[in-house]
Amino acid sequence: MPSGKHEIEMNVPISDVWEFVSDMNRWAPLIPGYIDHEILNERESTWTFKGDLGIVHKKVQLKVIITEWQEPNKVTFDLIGLSEKFTGGGSFYAKTISDRKTNMTGHLNIKASGMLGSVINPVLKSFVPKMTKELTEAVADKLTEIYSTS
Repeated sequence: MPSGKHEIEMNVPISDVWEFVSDMNRWAPLIPGYIDHEILNERESTWTFKGDLGIVHKKVQLKVIITEWQEPNKVTFDLIGLSEKFTGGGSFYAKTISDRKTNMTGHLNIKASGMLGSVINPVLKSFVPKMTKELTEAVADKLTEIYSTS
């Protein structure tokens, strides 16, 4: 399954990282290609974004299901394609370095199935790590902008 992992250190206390990532409204708009999202309930939402896979440019809609909220350091979620046959998941994991520093790791994995799966999955192998890095860095930048203690 195409996957990505990106780690970043921030001058932000872990409690502030948790406050931010525990609210999907704060980080959903940071997804590369974001169009909109809708909160369905405390653990479920739909996200719409423009997927640019090089040769394929599509509007993609995913259902995001939070599978675990583990305060103060972990959010995990499953992804289910609503407009295309995608499945996957991801997480944000935060680790305290000091009172004012946190290490955050973003994980993402996405797999296409169906007739286009064999064509799309090789493209996802380079796209998913790039998207993971961009999302993790966007979350870190926003956290630093809002909460920085430097």
